[in-house]
Amino acid sequence: MAQMDLKKYQPYIIIGVIVLFALLTLWTRGIPAADMVTAEGVNLLGNDPWYSLRQVEQTVANFPGYAWFDTMTLYPNGDVIYWGPLFIQIISALCVLVGATTRPEIMVVASWVPPLMAAAMVPVTYLLAKKIADWKTGLIAAGLIMVVSGNYAYRSLFGFVDHHIAETLFGTIFVLAYIAALLVVRDRPLSLRSRDTLNIETLKAPVLASALAGIAYLLGFFNMPTMILFALIVAGFTLVQFLLDFFQDRTSDYLVLVNVVTFGVVIVGMAAFGFPHAGLGLSLYTVGHVIAYAGLIAGTLALYGLSVYLKGRPKYYFPAALAGLAAVAVAVLFVALPDVYNLLISSLFAFFGEQAVTTTVQEARAWSFDAAWQTFHWGLPLMAGGIGTLLWWNRERVNPAHVFVLIWTAVILASTMAHVRYEYYLAANIALLSAVFAGAVLDAGYKDVTRLFRSGSDRTSSDPGPVEEPPRKGKKGGKAPDSHKSKVSSRNQPDYLKVGAFAAVIIVTLLFAGASLQANLAMAASAKYNGIDSQWMEALEWMGENTPDPGVDYYAIYDRNTFTYPEESYGVMSWWDYGHWITFVAKRIPNNNPFQHGVAGPNGSATYFVSTSEEAANQILDNIGTRYVVTDIQLDTGKFHAPATWADPDVGVERFQPYFLLPASAGSTNYQSMPFNSQQYYLTMISRLHNFDGSMTDPTSQVIYAEYREESAANTSLPVITRTEQMNATEGAAAVEAYNKNAPAGSGATLLNMYYQYRGDSILQPIERVPALQHYRLVHETPQNVYGSTGGSGPDLKAVKVFEYVPGARISGEGIIEVPVTTNTGRTFTYRQESVNGTFVVPYATSGWSGGVKATGEYRIAGTGQTFGVTEEDIQQGRIIN
Repeated sequence: MAQMDLKKYQPYIIIGVIVLFALLTLWTRGIPAADMVTAEGVNLLGNDPWYSLRQVEQTVANFPGYAWFDTMTLYPNGDVIYWGPLFIQIISALCVLVGATTRPEIMVVASWVPPLMAAAMVPVTYLLAKKIADWKTGLIAAGLIMVVSGNYAYRSLFGFVDHHIAETLFGTIFVLAYIAALLVVRDRPLSLRSRDTLNIETLKAPVLASALAGIAYLLGFFNMPTMILFALIVAGFTLVQFLLDFFQDRTSDYLVLVNVVTFGVVIVGMAAFGFPHAGLGLSLYTVGHVIAYAGLIAGTLALYGLSVYLKGRPKYYFPAALAGLAAVAVAVLFVALPDVYNLLISSLFAFFGEQAVTTTVQEARAWSFDAAWQTFHWGLPLMAGGIGTLLWWNRERVNPAHVFVLIWTAVILASTMAHVRYEYYLAANIALLSAVFAGAVLDAGYKDVTRLFRSGSDRTSSDPGPVEEPPRKGKKGGKAPDSHKSKVSSRNQPDYLKVGAFAAVIIVTLLFAGASLQANLAMAASAKYNGIDSQWMEALEWMGENTPDPGVDYYAIYDRNTFTYPEESYGVMSWWDYGHWITFVAKRIPNNNPFQHGVAGPNGSATYFVSTSEEAANQILDNIGTRYVVTDIQLDTGKFHAPATWADPDVGVERFQPYFLLPASAGSTNYQSMPFNSQQYYLTMISRLHNFDGSMTDPTSQVIYAEYREESAANTSLPVITRTEQMNATEGAAAVEAYNKNAPAGSGATLLNMYYQYRGDSILQPIERVPALQHYRLVHETPQNVYGSTGGSGPDLKAVKVFEYVPGARISGEGIIEVPVTTNTGRTFTYRQESVNGTFVVPYATSGWSGGVKATGEYRIAGTGQTFGVTEEDIQQGRIIN
């Protein structure tokens, strides 16, 4: 009776558990809200969420309009928006629905959407696992997706307002819908003709299910064009399933129906949606997607035709014919249709490939085993067990739904290995396959576990023990052997191997869930530290209030084909990490952004910041209309390798911070590699601006004189330092010149300085004189000294600085000109410049300037007594001062 009642209420119990899991997901993702919500809004996480909020503000102001072109980034061209409107319009609709109109209100509403989408993943994952296995597996999967950590958890936290969690959600919904369509067709075998007439009734359910799969795909596609990855998964699955069906003498007409209807709906939906981007690229919303999906349909039909044609022939004919046709098709595309070849083939290799510059983008780096274990740990062996379980289940006759899950997992795993950010896709596979394995083992061992406990319980209660049989006489009247005294049915004995597996899986699954939950709670508790740094916030708020308006309406939607920037507009140069902050907080227009647009190339920010020529750097700013340059200590030190790599991927940071091999200890034959700063580092624009305020700077401390053997001479991977000595700069330069005149073959000498990690103030100590910058003046710096309190005798270097690029006034003279400067924080320094061809070009005004950074005296040519006053108008007009 109790079992009947439990069966009756089972659906309600399942729904209750799923709701509980969803609420727990919402709670863990919402923990950061307690620390991140203020009267000013939410200090969003990372970089990209700030741009999503910019889009939400723009969409709310023009609801339901969506801008495919943005004038508030990538000056002077503006930037094309390459992702879809769905995520932004979901947030915007919620803002309109609840009446959120101010920036703080919009930020709070938007910040809750990723946690809500993570909560929605719970029932979706349950349904998917139930389709693959059963309801018990579904509940395990729902519980695991609640706790899976890593990129998936981080990108669904309160405050991470970006479309990544929407990608995972809508991608998983498509997988659920596609598998459901496959199972509908499997459970309702097609009867295309009955008595030579088309049987419509057998097609209704399969067509409807396939159409729903197409709609699910469109939802993901309207969120991000990278949904094409799931079309690739379908293509791979279709090929593998056709081969399996052919070898098992099974018709594949169900694949034709599902693919034709699904992607037919997708093509129709895309045509109705329109193509906001030109060309054929699959990373944008172009007609190239129609070509790709039409190719998938055509490929499905071709496979079906080939399988029908080769039916009854030797099995190897089909794969051999496929290999031959594939080779011919690729060759024809390469020769006759190179655009389509690049679209379908080259794009595939580009997606799974890696370039040197991608190592500077954390989320685009390749996935290492250590990173994989740190994120998923015990989920990895559980996933492997799930893969093995599906393969075991399909050893005799394959289930297309299981094959699809395996292909889906293989493609997502390969994507994650190429680019670590796809961990947030892989989370669904980890949860699903771990649940499949755990559910299968628990199901197989459940009866044996119950036998184990039942047998122990029976022996201590009503079970009288072994039953003794009456003694039997032997052949000569003796007793029967003792072995016949008792018998115990083997059916009541538990299989201890299954019991052990049962216990092991429970332990490993709980370890996975527990460790993941603990990581998520720690991540949520520390999320408040991942927003905009207070120094950057201070600098950008200053910029928004104290720099000229660029003349572009922040909220307006502009047409790319007709828009032109007004004459008063200008760009802000900084590293790409900070582009969205500049757009959102300061409402100014960055020259580059975190989409890595405006970074590479002759006019890119990378080339600018590592340029050692002011003339070349100035030409870049002139070409892209820059008026302000923002620097920070991170770009100056820890991130310096990034612009160096983007500017020259083949050489990278080696020119500025070369590595040498040094003995691990005195007399040791073991070597360790160590980076140093060369003079080239101190000559870069980032160093001259941030470290020296654009002023001429001479060496003030000792430098490292180093003798070394080149790699080829030492037979090592790096040059080997054979001797070092501390010298002053003048002595060191003379020693280098003397040694190199008569240096042995394969040897040399150079001057170096310590890498900042080993001596922090080394970035302020050039090896040789660093010339002044003539066209840059500091206009603002943040309060924080990166070396600590300014009360001591140590250096005072601020975290973030803003410079204005100006024409500069011209003063005739020889020697060195100086002017005292006091910054907005009260720091003082002397701007010094050496004349070039009898002329000084000076950037600071001594009168007519009301900014926070001021010259506190007149220009004076050292040693002459000559002084000059320069007005702000002189600086801006580039006048000659007599």
